[in-house]
Amino acid sequence: MITIALSTAIRAGRDRVWLALTDPAEIARWDAANGNLGAPALPADYPKPGQHVRWRYRQGGVPTWLEERPIEVVARERLRALLELGPLRLDSTFDLLPDPGHPERTRLQQKLVASNAVAVVGGVIDRFEMRALATERVSRTLDAIRARCEGGA
Repeated sequence: MITIALSTAIRAGRDRVWLALTDPAEIARWDAANGNLGAPALPADYPKPGQHVRWRYRQGGVPTWLEERPIEVVARERLRALLELGPLRLDSTFDLLPDPGHPERTRLQQKLVASNAVAVVGGVIDRFEMRALATERVSRTLDAIRARCEGGA
C-alpha cells in the first residue's frame, strides 16, 4: 500500500476551491494536464456518495476511462472517491482546511492511497515506481487546482 499526502496554500476561499473540485467544467479545465478530456454525462447533483461517473482520459496517447465513485462528500470540507484508471486503483481524498493566520486562503490537501504493485503488460509496476507516479500526479493536481483558483488557466 502506498500513501501520498501533499498540500498547498491557495489564495482563494473554500467556496472557490470547492467549486474547482466539484464543477465538471472546472474539473475538466484543471485536470487536462492529467489527460482529462471531460465527462460525456454527469448527474445534475454530482458529486454524491454512491454515484458512478466516467471521465474520458488520454494516457500516453491512448484513450481510456477514469471511473470515479464518490464515497464521502462534505461540502467545502472533504471529497473522497475511489478511482480506477486502467489498472490503477486509487483512493483519493481532498481536504479543504483553513490556512491559520490567512483567512483569505485555503489549505488544500490531497491524500492518495494506491496498491503497492500494479500488473501491466510485460511486468509489474513496483512500489517505488508507484510511489513516484502517485507523488507526481498529486503534485500536478494540486498545482493545477491552485492555478485555476487563483485565476490562471
